[in-house]
Amino acid sequence: MNGDAKVFQHKPDLPHLNERSQGTLKEHLGIEFTAIGDNWIEARMPVDHRTIQPFGLLHGGASVALAETLGSVASVLSIDGQTQMAVGLEINANHIRSARSGFVTGRVEPLHIGRSTHVWEIKIRDEADKLICVSRITVAIIEKRST
Repeated sequence: MNGDAKVFQHKPDLPHLNERSQGTLKEHLGIEFTAIGDNWIEARMPVDHRTIQPFGLLHGGASVALAETLGSVASVLSIDGQTQMAVGLEINANHIRSARSGFVTGRVEPLHIGRSTHVWEIKIRDEADKLICVSRITVAIIEKRST
């Protein structure tokens, strides 16, 4: 997929993205959206008492939660929210390196934007720009049902 192609049908500002997730896992883990382009989003997450495992390292599940947050929001921004919904089908993660403190930043970019599925790649890096985790999420695009 062309990395410069416009993917998002609508691009809200960062305050809107951050306010929209109050009271959710995103807020509990301290995830904050920090940048957005035509086909990518970045968010950061602290490596602290909320996101580490007992050995003091960033918990792999926290990395996956950051990746899922980025991929899901990217799909929602890429569809017609009046008639469609985005639901996760599958996510995987390769944990490359550990992090003990500071922040990690994830960046989501599209690999495939189809009519019924989206595939996104998320790379999570530490403050020294070292790769911490690579994740891929597949999202199903379904029609909303009438109620």
